[in-house]
Amino acid sequence: MEGYCVKEKMKREIVDPKEVVLKNGRHAVQGTCAVCGTKMTRFVKKSS
Repeated sequence: MEGYCVKEKMKREIVDPKEVVLKNGRHAVQGTCAVCGTKMTRFVKKSS
């Protein structure tokens, strides 16, 4: 899965993605940047 790395200001591959539900109820995928290791979050629609 690909997401936006805020540290590098580029789209990068998300390593070890995990689907989570945030406090406000939104669904997201969280993981780390493949290049710099920064935590990344990508909002997604609820999967069935």
